[in-house]
Amino acid sequence: MALRVLVVGGGLMGAAAAWRLSVRGHQVTVLERFGPGHDRGSSYGSSRIFRLAYAEPSYTELALRALPLWRRLEEESGQPVLTLTGAVDHGLPAAVDRLADVLAGAGRAARRMSPAEVAERWPGLRADTAALHHPDAGRVHADDAVSALLKAAGQRGAEVRHGVRVTEIRHTTRTGGGVTVVTDADEALTADAVVVAVGGWAPGFLPGLVSGLPPMRVTQEQPVHFPVPDALEWPSFIHHPGAGWQVPGGLYGLGSADGVKIGLHGVGPLVDPDRRDRTPDTAAVERLRAYAEEWLPGVAGTEPTPLTCLYTTTPDEDFVIDRQGPVTVLAGFSGHGFKFGPAIGDLAADLVAGRPAIARFALGRTATAR
Repeated sequence: MALRVLVVGGGLMGAAAAWRLSVRGHQVTVLERFGPGHDRGSSYGSSRIFRLAYAEPSYTELALRALPLWRRLEEESGQPVLTLTGAVDHGLPAAVDRLADVLAGAGRAARRMSPAEVAERWPGLRADTAALHHPDAGRVHADDAVSALLKAAGQRGAEVRHGVRVTEIRHTTRTGGGVTVVTDADEALTADAVVVAVGGWAPGFLPGLVSGLPPMRVTQEQPVHFPVPDALEWPSFIHHPGAGWQVPGGLYGLGSADGVKIGLHGVGPLVDPDRRDRTPDTAAVERLRAYAEEWLPGVAGTEPTPLTCLYTTTPDEDFVIDRQGPVTVLAGFSGHGFKFGPAIGDLAADLVAGRPAIARFALGRTATAR
C-alpha cells in the first residue's frame, strides 16, 4: 500500500530514506532546513570512507547490503559516487587480526601485509606493526552522494523542498493515526508517516517526539587535507592505536579531490550545531601535522588545510534506527555511518512498512560506552 511519507532532513540519511521509500512506491516529500549542498551538517564535503572491515560482523553485513545499492544509485542518477581504491588497516595486531577474521567469515578478500610490504606498495604510507589490505573499500564523494540520492528520489516522484524548517511534529487524531508536521511558515502538512533524520539537531529535536533515545554527543571535529598530486591514488586507511602509536582513539585517512584527508576519531569539543565556531583548532591541526610527519611520508612538505565537521554519536557508537507509532528515527551516525547510507534508507523503508527494528539500533536498548 502506498503511503504519504514526510522526510524531515535532506542530508545523507534523509535523502537515502527518500530514495528507498520512493523505490517502493510511496509518496514522499523531503523537508530540508537549509539550501542544496549546504555545509551546516554532517553530510557535506568531498570524501567519506567506504569499507567492509569491522570488528562487529553485523556492520560488515550492513556494508555488504549498501555496496550494490551505491552502484544502483549511480545507475539511476547517472552520477558516480563510489570509488574502490582498497584500504589498509594497521596498528595493534589484535585489532588487525579481528578484522581479518570477520572479512574471512563474510567470504571477502583480505591480505595481511608487513610494514615493509605496505611501504613498497604505497610509499606515502608508513604502517605500524601489523597491516591488512582489503580491496572492497575506498571512498564515497559525500556531496555528490547526497545530490544523487535526492535526484534519484525525485526521478521516482519525490518532492524535495529546501529552506523549510520543521518546528513541530505531532500525532494526528484522524482514523488510522498519522502525523502533522508544522513548518516555520505555519504550514501544517499531514502524512501517514514521518522519517526524522536531522543529524546534529537530533538531541534537541527528538526527545519530545519519541522515548528511549540514548544520549547523544554533538562535537566539532577537526580533520585536515594535505594537497598532494597523487591523492586520488591513495587507499583509505585506519591506524589502530596500541602498538607503535599509543595515542588513545584512532585515526582515519583517505584520498580525495581535496587531497589526502586525515582526522582523529571523535575527540572534538561539544558544540551546539546552530552556534558552533568554525575557527580551526590550532592544537588539533598541529597534532595531525605531527602525526603526518611520522606516519605519512607521502605528504611531506605540504601544508594541511583544516576543515570542521559535526559528529553526532551515541555512547556505544551504534546507530538509532527505529520506529514509534508513525515516527521513524534515524540518528547517531557520525564517525562511521556514511558508507551505509542507502542500506539505512532501506531499513527506514522497512520500518515505515511495519517491520521490526534491528535490536542493536532500537530505541530503549541498554548500551554501554565503548
